Amino acid sequence: MHGANMPGLRLVVLLLFFGACSSDETPNLSKDAKTATHEALLEDLETPRHPSDGGGRAFLAEAPEGPILVGSRHRFEIVYEAGPLGISEGGVLFLLPSPFWGWDVPQTEVPEAPGYTEATTNAPDVKLETSTLGNLLAITIRGRALAQGERIELVYGAGPAGARVDHYAESRSPIWLAVDGDGDGVYSVLDEVPSVDVAAGPPAQLVLTLPSTARPGDRVRLTVAALDRAGNAGVALDGSVALSGPSALDLPTVLVLSERGVGYVDVVARDVGVYRVSGASGDMIAESNPLVVRDGIPRILWADLHGHSQLSDGTGTPDDYFWYARDVAALDIVALTDHDHWGRRFLDQNEAMWEAIRESGRRFEEPGRFLAIEGYEWTNWLHGHRHVLYFESGGEVLSSIDPAYETPAQLWAALEGRKAITVAHHSAGGPISTNWDFMPDPAIEPVTEIVSVHGSSEAADSPGTIYSAVPGNFVRDVLDRGARFGFIGSGDSHDGHPGLAHLAQPSGGLAAIFSEHLTRDSVLEALSSRRVYATNGPRIWLRFWLDDNPRFAVAGTAPIERVDVIRSGSVVTSLPGFGRREWGEGLTLDDLVSGEYVYIRVVQEDGGVAWSSPVFID
Repeated sequence: MHGANMPGLRLVVLLLFFGACSSDETPNLSKDAKTATHEALLEDLETPRHPSDGGGRAFLAEAPEGPILVGSRHRFEIVYEAGPLGISEGGVLFLLPSPFWGWDVPQTEVPEAPGYTEATTNAPDVKLETSTLGNLLAITIRGRALAQGERIELVYGAGPAGARVDHYAESRSPIWLAVDGDGDGVYSVLDEVPSVDVAAGPPAQLVLTLPSTARPGDRVRLTVAALDRAGNAGVALDGSVALSGPSALDLPTVLVLSERGVGYVDVVARDVGVYRVSGASGDMIAESNPLVVRDGIPRILWADLHGHSQLSDGTGTPDDYFWYARDVAALDIVALTDHDHWGRRFLDQNEAMWEAIRESGRRFEEPGRFLAIEGYEWTNWLHGHRHVLYFESGGEVLSSIDPAYETPAQLWAALEGRKAITVAHHSAGGPISTNWDFMPDPAIEPVTEIVSVHGSSEAADSPGTIYSAVPGNFVRDVLDRGARFGFIGSGDSHDGHPGLAHLAQPSGGLAAIFSEHLTRDSVLEALSSRRVYATNGPRIWLRFWLDDNPRFAVAGTAPIERVDVIRSGSVVTSLPGFGRREWGEGLTLDDLVSGEYVYIRVVQEDGGVAWSSPVFID
């Protein structure tokens, strides 16, 4: 992808078409390795930029009136002002709204069509040539160079159809512009670009969240959020939410939400039992996840350890992300894991972005209530993607395209001695599968993410199997090769909805962590000991014992269709749930021998799934 042939398209083509990049099955690479993507990223990294690339500034001359609601259409008047080195004759200004989540592609061919854009300048003797290239609009400078201070006016959404904005709510949604100052086909994005706040739509659903476990006498918090149909928060709710539930929780009958559509109430769980709370406001009716109250019950912390913001290829600022995780989804633990080298700007080349993520997490963290783990995604297109989680301060972005860290073994060696773990994700396929020729040490990779918005990588017989699956590369296949992992889910959300990614997607992902204390050391110890289980989004309570009395217990968020028992590579028993929501039963597992493993999979009638971690026989 050289600039002489496709000016300005270098990484834009990758962002549009990475899923279709060629795959070369090479020894010691993932079976579907995207070698062309990797090589293009390296080529782009090594290509020198002209001093005029990325020069100038852009701003909104006039913002649309009123709130900009998700998916709505508007007219954006954008002014570009050339920087000190200007743009040479033959150079290019690019308008490139986000290629993700519904922004209209800018175009100049059909005035009546969405995204129609007008480009004009009052610079004498300068002519503008426009063309749509992929998801961006290229404005080539003709006649003479555009000098410092001269301007180009762009009207994005100039036609009757306007220009549609993001499907998902976010603060400071950037409208990107870039400059190829010398016309060599290589551009850089501007440091200063316009942005708009995209607001949630009208309230369409309620989400009620309780802790999953408590002991009699414990004080627990019920969180209630009003969301739009895509799960966006920040919705102002007219009126209140009527609450109903068991007398053992001593609930108020009414809860008034904040201006941002969230609220909570603390209650005491007085008696042993399984409790759910219902909420209603107008036509919206919802029920919470189950709260299981028992003497001595192990505490469950809910975590989403994988997600993205607008700093790479997601939606929303880091503040948006952490606020949603804590106050809307009521997570106990979250990690914002933006890509190391993917997006409009690159985390591995921008220390300020890395510090912005860490600083935001520190501000939203609350001792005893909410833990923000430092992390990033090692986005390796040769060996598969992993996220790196630091359970100490001072973590670094060890880039997947740095020759020092470009293989899993090099990454693990660099993390040795740190309070850190790596987690492979969408390992059976999706964007790219994991190269399991590098078998991880359980000390550095004790758990694996088996489910996310991409689907399930657990096994070929799993509900909601991941797309573009690579045969033989499912996690169960790797267990059969001797690997020992605990199972977690996480969202891999790009919509700004950590903890609730499943609301707008067929699948999401959560990690249930058995830990009495909400501290970094305690959570790391639980992950390292595999005291975890996975769900594809719903907060299903699950226990599985493999001792002298093998058994399970489950409390679902919907009627249970079945419980599958997986033993050493095969489903050996599938027990019908008969629509029960609470269920416990003993299991017969004869003649288990060293080297075997067993886990269970709970499937609900609504598609919700939970997986216990495997128990390994020594």
